Amino acid sequence: MDSRLPLALIASLVLRVSSAPDPSAPAAEGQFDTKVRTLEEQVTDLKEKIFRSKARLLRLQETVLGGDLSAGARAVLLHKSEMGSSFVLESVAYVLDGAPIFTKSDLNGELAKGEFEIFNGRIVPGQHQIAVKLAYRGHGFGVFSYLEGYRFNIQSSYTFKAEPTKVTQVKIVGYEKGGITTDLKDRPSVRYDVEVTKDVRPTQPRTPDGK
Repeated sequence: MDSRLPLALIASLVLRVSSAPDPSAPAAEGQFDTKVRTLEEQVTDLKEKIFRSKARLLRLQETVLGGDLSAGARAVLLHKSEMGSSFVLESVAYVLDGAPIFTKSDLNGELAKGEFEIFNGRIVPGQHQIAVKLAYRGHGFGVFSYLEGYRFNIQSSYTFKAEPTKVTQVKIVGYEKGGITTDLKDRPSVRYDVEVTKDVRPTQPRTPDGK
């Protein structure tokens, strides 16, 4: 009896079994395609949310820092230092309604000289908040030599009301509070001098393209 026949039959059966389609393969491919489509939809949705967020930020910036040129108010913010020689102003940071408007660092004392404008522009009428951070370095000599190397970080905020067709000028002044009996390290402070006047600057109508 030929012993090769059973071997041939066995080999044929093995080939048939190995070539038979895996019933789980289509299901796995379907699951993978579903996951890919879901991921693509999530990415598209995220892109749309980012676009809408950017649009809202642009509208907010235009409203807060641009305003309506025909019926809005105007704000002028000034920085001034009245600190003595015992304090060196190294950096300032100003924020208007949550939006940074002026930041500067200077180790040579230029920030302490006189006063200068940090913002001049249209804003919508109503309540607005200024936030300021002043960083001083102590400059001691003689009996006040202990101030040398001291750091003073002064943070302050102020809310003002902008009226339609008027200019609200706010002068932010760094000064030394107290008197001769006040310890030097307790003197750095901030005050706000406000002046409201009628806006005589002519408004510029916007062109059709929005400029």
